[in-house]
Amino acid sequence: MVLALTVCGIVVALVVVGLFLFGLRRRLIQRSGGTFDCSLRWDVGEKPDAGGKGWSYGVARYNGDRIEWYRVFSYAVRPRRVLERAQIEVAGRRLPEGEEELALLSDAVVLACTHRGTRLELAMSEDALTGFLAWLEAAPPGQRVNVA
Repeated sequence: MVLALTVCGIVVALVVVGLFLFGLRRRLIQRSGGTFDCSLRWDVGEKPDAGGKGWSYGVARYNGDRIEWYRVFSYAVRPRRVLERAQIEVAGRRLPEGEEELALLSDAVVLACTHRGTRLELAMSEDALTGFLAWLEAAPPGQRVNVA
């Protein structure tokens, strides 16, 4: 009986510590400001799958001329993807289709892009999209920015 209570106590303590670390990590990412909720689908084919597969929920953070993208359900302190402003080309935008609506946040808009030749899609709110496109267009003089 004592052993079972001890094991249960350890399991509960580990779950609490794990949740605390998730919250602390998110707080550290958002500390410097300039963050927004952003789902990412990397290496998308010519015809995107509307089945909702491949999307990862995350938080993106502006950092100078880069966007750093972090997975929400991860303990990693480094960004999973880094997108340089000069390398992002916007191909278009659309509303989620089919099962994508279930995989993404309710007010999401999907932005099709390429980054260094890799096709990707970003899904974010309309407000975040406006800020993202303004950030792209606000590149320093002499930088090439392609916004469709």
